[in-house]
Amino acid sequence: MLAKVFSGATVGLDSVLIEVEVDVPGKGLPGLTIVGLPNKAIEEAKERVRSAIKNTGAKFPDGRITINLAPADLPKEGPSYDLPIALGILLASGQAQADISDALVLGELSLDGSLRHINGVLPIAIMAKENKFSQIFLPSINALEASVISNVKVMPFKSLQSLLAHLNGLKTINPLPKISFSELVVHSLYDFDMKEIKGQEHAKRSFEIAAAGGHDLMMVGPPGAGKTMLARAFPSILPELTENEALEVTKIYSITGRIPKGESIIKTRPFRAPHHTTSRIGLIGGGTRPRPGEISLAHRGVLFLDEFPEFPRNVLESLRQPLEDGVVTVSRAAGQADFPAKFILIAASNPCPCGYLGDLKHECQCTPNQIIRYRKRVSGPIIDRIDLHLEVPAVDVEKLTGEIKAESSAKIRQRVQKARNRQTKRFKSTKLACNAEMRNRDIKKFCFLSNECLRLLRQAVSQLTLSARGYYKIIRISRTIADLAGEENISPSHIAEALQYRPKKQN
Repeated sequence: MLAKVFSGATVGLDSVLIEVEVDVPGKGLPGLTIVGLPNKAIEEAKERVRSAIKNTGAKFPDGRITINLAPADLPKEGPSYDLPIALGILLASGQAQADISDALVLGELSLDGSLRHINGVLPIAIMAKENKFSQIFLPSINALEASVISNVKVMPFKSLQSLLAHLNGLKTINPLPKISFSELVVHSLYDFDMKEIKGQEHAKRSFEIAAAGGHDLMMVGPPGAGKTMLARAFPSILPELTENEALEVTKIYSITGRIPKGESIIKTRPFRAPHHTTSRIGLIGGGTRPRPGEISLAHRGVLFLDEFPEFPRNVLESLRQPLEDGVVTVSRAAGQADFPAKFILIAASNPCPCGYLGDLKHECQCTPNQIIRYRKRVSGPIIDRIDLHLEVPAVDVEKLTGEIKAESSAKIRQRVQKARNRQTKRFKSTKLACNAEMRNRDIKKFCFLSNECLRLLRQAVSQLTLSARGYYKIIRISRTIADLAGEENISPSHIAEALQYRPKKQN
């Protein structure tokens, strides 16, 4: 007898429909064959499925069993095919009686028949909705993750036995209620707050602009000036994730198995801080089967690269395309995958190898050649792609010991959220999320410049030798400063402030 069960596979961040065909002829030498480009984990499903069916109380059929995973030219990997294979065997052998043509099935089996946690549930649930499936059978531990998708009944099961009882009408399982995004939104608690940072008012203003417009930022300053603490406090002034942004982030964390236990969706903006020994694949993504790297895990959030010049040159150069396009394409012999990478880059660097160049309280011990070699570790094209550049000096002792109250992150976040709301309204007919994502044609459409503004920009291009990229970055930053001020048009004062954030010396 032949049975067919539908399942899903993730390819990059997307999912494709998989048909699990099971043939139990009832004769021939006992055996189980799986075809359709399965990997080792699927080959090992033979023993898991056999033990799970027996320990459930059902009978594993005698004779030759053939299982085909279609389409046959797509490589299959992972243990999530255990449940559809076992269910197909039970249907083909007549031990389960149900029409499941409108259901998608996935899950990993233990030897006792219980169901384990699997990765990639959210993109598969989205695919089930797009393909008009009315229900999805999956492990109960993954149920919350799929429950944010509407128009698909999420059927949670703890074991193969409970699924078999449900299909045979012995004990019906009720679908999990749909969870709306508004019910999930919570006010995050942050480990660092801007009010804890003494002084550095100029740096805090720069971070406010970066948060409001989604701009990349680079800090240069001596050790102990507060660069790392500023970066750690940065998420506390970022605006809340929108529903679409939360789903984008959750898809990435779903396929990598990083969604916290008991959670259904990522509700806060990611903050990733990889060590400077991170490899190129670790940062960008890759592997035999392309997987997301740190820049994709930081999508719609923050990527903090401390000790920026200490990263290998080839690792930093690989950031060029993601910084420009907001996406990274990983191509391997096994396939190609596009991973989103719209993150805010926060980079921190010392001014020289010892860290005290220009410090009034410490003497720099570096030779000119050492300083030149240190700065050349970061190329000019990478520097030019970063929007905001600021020097973070050592904090005066008066500010460290004084009782001056600094502004809290909550107050700064209110201004940032208002500026983002203005951008959301402005870009409602486009796919843009913030000012930093504007292309040149968008700048011409959304950024009106008076003759006085144009005159100031011409002077800046001439005196600062700005590149074409740098010219448009100044306009984007000026647009963000105007949004923070609640003004409709860019004024010369906004451009003048934006020009302060250009690097003092370019490589």
